[in-house]
Amino acid sequence: MRTNQPKTIYLSEYRVPAYLVDTVDLRFELFEDGARVHSTLSVRRNPESEAGAVPLELDGDSLKLESVSLDGVPLAQGQFEDQGDRLVVSQVPESFELTVVTWIEPQNNTRLEGLYKSSGMFCTQCEAEGFRCITFFPDRPDVMSRFRTRIEADSKSYPVLLSNGNDVERGDLPDGRHFVTWEDPFPKPCYLFALVAGDLVEKRDSFKTCSGRDIDLRMYVEPRNAEKCDHAMDSLKRSMRWDEEVYGREYDLDIFMIVAVDDFNMGAMENKGLNIFNSSCVLASQETATDLAFQRIEAIVAHEYFHNWSGNRVTCRDWFQLSLKEGFTVFRDSCFSADTGSPTVKRIEDVTLLRTAQFAEDAGPMAHPVRPSSYMEISNFYTLTIYEKGAEVVRMIHILLGPEMFRKGSDLYFERHDGQAVTTDDFLQAMEDASGRDLSQFRRWYEQAGTPVLEVSDEFDANACVYRLSIRQQIPDTPGQTNKQPQHIPFALGLLGNRGQALPLRLVAGEVDAPAERVLELTETEHTFEFHGIDEHPVPSLLRDFSAPVRVRYPWSREQLLFLMSHDPDGFNRWDAGQRLAVDVIQELVGASKDVAVDPRLVTAYGHLVSDASLDQALVAKMLQLPSEAYLIELADAADAPAIHAARERVVKHLAIALRDELVACYRRNAESEAYQVTPEQIARRSLRNTALSWLLLINDEEGRELAVRQFRDADNMTDRMGALRALVNSDYEDERDRVLSEFYTRFQDDPQVIEQWFSVQAASDRAGSLPQIRALLEHEAFDWKNPNKVRSVIGAFAGQNLAEFHRADGSGYDFLAEQVCRLDDSNPQIAARLVTPLTRWKKFAPAYGERMKAGLELIRDKSGLSRDVYEVVHKSLAD
Repeated sequence: MRTNQPKTIYLSEYRVPAYLVDTVDLRFELFEDGARVHSTLSVRRNPESEAGAVPLELDGDSLKLESVSLDGVPLAQGQFEDQGDRLVVSQVPESFELTVVTWIEPQNNTRLEGLYKSSGMFCTQCEAEGFRCITFFPDRPDVMSRFRTRIEADSKSYPVLLSNGNDVERGDLPDGRHFVTWEDPFPKPCYLFALVAGDLVEKRDSFKTCSGRDIDLRMYVEPRNAEKCDHAMDSLKRSMRWDEEVYGREYDLDIFMIVAVDDFNMGAMENKGLNIFNSSCVLASQETATDLAFQRIEAIVAHEYFHNWSGNRVTCRDWFQLSLKEGFTVFRDSCFSADTGSPTVKRIEDVTLLRTAQFAEDAGPMAHPVRPSSYMEISNFYTLTIYEKGAEVVRMIHILLGPEMFRKGSDLYFERHDGQAVTTDDFLQAMEDASGRDLSQFRRWYEQAGTPVLEVSDEFDANACVYRLSIRQQIPDTPGQTNKQPQHIPFALGLLGNRGQALPLRLVAGEVDAPAERVLELTETEHTFEFHGIDEHPVPSLLRDFSAPVRVRYPWSREQLLFLMSHDPDGFNRWDAGQRLAVDVIQELVGASKDVAVDPRLVTAYGHLVSDASLDQALVAKMLQLPSEAYLIELADAADAPAIHAARERVVKHLAIALRDELVACYRRNAESEAYQVTPEQIARRSLRNTALSWLLLINDEEGRELAVRQFRDADNMTDRMGALRALVNSDYEDERDRVLSEFYTRFQDDPQVIEQWFSVQAASDRAGSLPQIRALLEHEAFDWKNPNKVRSVIGAFAGQNLAEFHRADGSGYDFLAEQVCRLDDSNPQIAARLVTPLTRWKKFAPAYGERMKAGLELIRDKSGLSRDVYEVVHKSLAD
């Protein structure tokens, strides 16, 4: 059972498993009051283990043991020991067959780990340590086995029975029951095991691989969702083709299946051949999903499919190596999304998440390296550091090696380690061996936590026509790590002349054909680079395309930022210059009196963006989105969230008032004139249109209100309907707000995924999401404490997005979150632990807020029977 005194697990203590399991034969008898699991393991002593003849120890969690047999002979008490979380068989031969029968109760499994029920169907989630909730097993990723699974259930209630691999046998049983047997020919760790049983609709398609094989593609959903599968199916086929063309990876089984599940702690899971998805990450239609949802679904479908090679065929040796599969696969899905959409917009979206949330994680109490050195609860390490920073680390390897050598390295990696459980060192070794590059220093990116800070200074020698750029790197201390060594950092840059022209970057005087952009490699604490033949003081364009996950500090003037917004050929840096300018203006107003004016240059810059239809509209749509409150808080030394909220809103209102006519013109110019499609061009137009609408509603513009109401009622797609709803909800038109919220709910009340959006738009609003209103949402008939999506859409949106309300001076928001975390800890510790995050940054805030946040953490800490998941987060957050 769970304990509130968890043991710390260390990478340094890793030992190979004492026993290996070559094959696993499972038989599931599924009933309404529980499930009986028959597990037969072919076990042998590991020849690489130094442990010798030791007892066999199998992991377990919440299992009722019914019997144990060794080589067909039942074991008596005394020959084995059931310790609750472990089954120990004291004496076993070199190789043997062990059969264990357990009874479990999936219908009562609120943790959603192992086998549980969701909307009447049986389903599984075994990553990271859920398989031990199904049967006793060596639940670790370096034990790889071939699985054969037979599922038996009532044929009327559960006509669809699914597991990994290929369907090899099916038939009828007495009493109206039936069975299906699945066999997976590829060895896999138990975390990739999957089972689904339910009354589901099957949607079929096919894909022809590059070698001419026909793959049977199947999606399984509840009948009411049958028309929401087309986008996910198309995304799957695009992903399969892209992985063949870019990485040379062909799918290996005859069948690929996806199942949509309403109750799921994660987004999706890459179980071999049977991916289980959170419904919100696979179901979409024009009427029910926003553009953002369509893009997210495409990315997640791609991510889980790409795992077939980067995670399944080659998997991690232990959970410390989690980024081996997740970081690499996030990089792959990011490149896929960039190739199928706008590369610049995709890069902006990735970096926005990284700088707002992952940098905050790096600077917080749970900071850890991309390859952690220890953990208490592995579920807490499915973090942005593992995923997003891990992807940035792989991206830097791609930059340093170049596309051709990176592809050779990935080919070697897959060839060398196919069917193995390996480490990040093995990945880097393959890259080194294929390219001839020494990545020894680069390994520090996996070992050192924290976000490097690059202090950049420059000087121009007009007489010598030399421009000098000095870069000093420093990595802040993080829990358990100080005095860090310099990282190997690829630093892309360009220099612009006073007319916006790109200047040649000559590192040697007289260099011919010097490029206009270079990637400098930083390896020392400090470097100075000289660029020759520069006859004017240039404006530096630094860290182009965000070539490394670092903070850059350089004293740009506002004039320089305005210049870069207009002239930088690097789309990402044009956006970044606008963000830096807006940050500078907003920060100047935080806590300032009304006498301090908004810099008029900001109006000029944004007026140009709104008015010039010749600009890249996808980039403009991103540039019009001011830095978020969360990002502004991350940049502050002692954050005052309500003051930051007020300053940011003041700037938006100032821009909206000054540019009112331009916003109306922008809105009308971007009105839909063709059938709805999820294309970069249409997405950009809808984004611009809805941004303009939201700004107009913030200043209570009457024409804006009329446009919003008309758009809400006439929209033929969820993006425009939700854009109008959000604008009205965040306006001061209270009667209109209540009316459209009521209409929206009435129309979509039978669609759980849409109602999650309805919850979220209110919980994230400082006007519709006051604490009494949030509590009312928790009592709403559509809210379900057992559904993680509903919990995230209310509690998560309130604490993570409605920052002015959450950070009320009286601390009531913090007490509310602590109360909900304690409640959820008893039923779903994983979700509870993730919801704690906003409180963990208490040291980041001004003392008046930080002390109250700390008190909220202490309330959680003192809860009786605290789970391992929440214990680790809270205690690390309260540590000095």
